[in-house]
Amino acid sequence: MSRPARIRLAAAGVILAGFAALALQVGAGRSTTAQAGAAADPALIDRGRYLAEAADCAACHTAPGGGPIYAGGRAFKLPFGTMYSTNITADAATGIGGWSDDDFVNALQHGVGKGGRHLYPSMPYTSYTGMSRSDALAIKAYLFSLRPLHAPARPSTFPFPFNQRWGMAVWNALFLKDRRFEADPALTAQQNRGAYLATALGHCGECHTPRNVAFGLERGRQFAGAVLQGWRAYNITADKAYGVGAWSDRQLADYLRTGHGDGRGSASGPMGEAVAYSLRHLSPEDSSALIAYLRTVKPQPGAAGTEANLAPPAAVAATAWAPAADEKSPGLGKHIFEGACSSCHQWNGQGQQNAYAALIGAQSVNDPAGLNVVQTVLHGVKLPLGDGAAFMPAFGSGYSDAEVAAVANYVIGRFGGKAGKVTPAAVYKAREAG
Repeated sequence: MSRPARIRLAAAGVILAGFAALALQVGAGRSTTAQAGAAADPALIDRGRYLAEAADCAACHTAPGGGPIYAGGRAFKLPFGTMYSTNITADAATGIGGWSDDDFVNALQHGVGKGGRHLYPSMPYTSYTGMSRSDALAIKAYLFSLRPLHAPARPSTFPFPFNQRWGMAVWNALFLKDRRFEADPALTAQQNRGAYLATALGHCGECHTPRNVAFGLERGRQFAGAVLQGWRAYNITADKAYGVGAWSDRQLADYLRTGHGDGRGSASGPMGEAVAYSLRHLSPEDSSALIAYLRTVKPQPGAAGTEANLAPPAAVAATAWAPAADEKSPGLGKHIFEGACSSCHQWNGQGQQNAYAALIGAQSVNDPAGLNVVQTVLHGVKLPLGDGAAFMPAFGSGYSDAEVAAVANYVIGRFGGKAGKVTPAAVYKAREAG
């Protein structure tokens, strides 16, 4: 049975079991407290803004391509359908303007919105459950201070029984650890702050932790890496070969702040958005705390052959403007790289225009499957950092699946020192996934 089929079967079982477990449904009749429009002091609003950025709310609740911030509309493609993020501005008709404090806290901590309506775990409440009530309400105060936007939610395309939201009560009983963050006495105060940022507010595990067939997080493999929406979220444990254990504090800090770590590549795709919307806004103290915590995360091994090669032979032997004279790698991939890529990335992978074009040490070119290389070739890179420095045009419309596969494999071989395994079928699948 294929993995998508197993996922559909497992999810169907979970939801169908929910029909026999109505008693598990979280009650909608919770008490109400402050309502929409209640006055909030400027200090609370400013704190809420910072926390909303740390929680990366905008990345999911803003449509790609410059849509109104927090108005929703981002598509999440799953094996059994597509769902869209919702409006979280204070519009009473289409947003959360009618939500009480308890409604908002219940959504973040328990995955249950106003009126007892269960949320799907694409909303990362399995991580937000660790958030304190005071932090949740500060975020609400900030969102309610913004201009309300009228933006009706697009309906999901889930077929029966996946469209029966209340069946998520059973899923929550299986996979939601409904408890607030507690400091670990074995960690320092700084490391505990980093743990709160990584596991609750920043919800790093929602992308970087593998999931089981029912989409529950495999908590025993925290931050070991996963594939999400066609992109690979890499291992960020303290493992020195497969994770970030060998990265310097400076490399990690620069990556979080700018999306580029010298000698370790640049962020793109969902990670680029996380940098742009969230991580670059962290205070220096919180950024250092996050790094300090990542140093404590249990090392997780990766697949042999995906280790970062910091000195790939072909790149080391080349100059910026030409490969080594004795290089023997003719073929379609090299031809495309020479015509479309070498002027920016250079033959030695150091990059010409700016540091973002450097490829040496990047995790993407050290992955033989080339998931992120294919995505960046097809769709380009445009980190919304404000200075336009991190930009690469999309080449998907100009090259066939076979050509994209060829240049991806060439890049992996040249700058990762590995045999690329990208196939035209894999490129086609990436195109279809959007």
